Amino acid sequence: MNLQQQEQEVRNIVQGEENKADRVEIIFYTDPLCCWSWAFEPQWRKLQYQFRNQIVFRNVMTGLLPSWKNYSDSVYSVTRPQQMGPVWMEASETSGMPMNSRIWVEDPPASSYPACIAVKAVELQSQDAAVKYLRLLREAVMLQGQNIAKQDVLLQVAKTLSNNFRGSIDLDKFANNLTNDNGLEAFRPDWRESQNRNITRTPTLIIRTSGKSAIMLTGYRPYPVLLEALKQVAPTMQSTVEKIDVEGYKHFWGNLTKREIEEIQ
Repeated sequence: MNLQQQEQEVRNIVQGEENKADRVEIIFYTDPLCCWSWAFEPQWRKLQYQFRNQIVFRNVMTGLLPSWKNYSDSVYSVTRPQQMGPVWMEASETSGMPMNSRIWVEDPPASSYPACIAVKAVELQSQDAAVKYLRLLREAVMLQGQNIAKQDVLLQVAKTLSNNFRGSIDLDKFANNLTNDNGLEAFRPDWRESQNRNITRTPTLIIRTSGKSAIMLTGYRPYPVLLEALKQVAPTMQSTVEKIDVEGYKHFWGNLTKREIEEIQ
């Protein structure tokens, strides 16, 4: 590499860091079993698409359901699995997102920890793959009624990820990290961060950028509210694409529900 090439490389690095500094950071607190996080997917995906390359985000697994032994949701008066079904029905009716609420009668998940650990086990290999895996977990439980607290389901979803996105993860390594302490240890910082910030409901988003006060949004919100929060943090930020082409959107995301397509029309 000659001197001119070295100088150009330095300029590229500096420019890249400046661009990164200008981006909006979103910390997304969620749980694979959270019906309201699934309900929020149409708005969240639209935001990522319209402002891609301008926002960076990090998923934090909260582990809201350790077990049913001492679980109590004071907002919805839920203390046992069968009471969760009506909550999912409400979330589905409010958002328009399909949800298989029968799982809470037919095969209720005992905890959300296994799914959180599985997401982090994938993340040990690839953050991008972990985002895709989280989506597939949500589809498995919300659409297909699969119990994502079960190890065989978590492994099968990983196989689906590997088949859909070849080379995204090493399945043997994933299985090992799922069953040894690696996945659990990767999950602990997420859980501690959620506890330290008193995140008791999901989805919760912290939206921030350099030089501005951060904004926290908790719970299901329509897209205009999400957009307004983004504009408060970054007033000059402009959408990458104003008119969203449906076919291009499908190609970008892959699987989409009817409600997710309606969000962009």
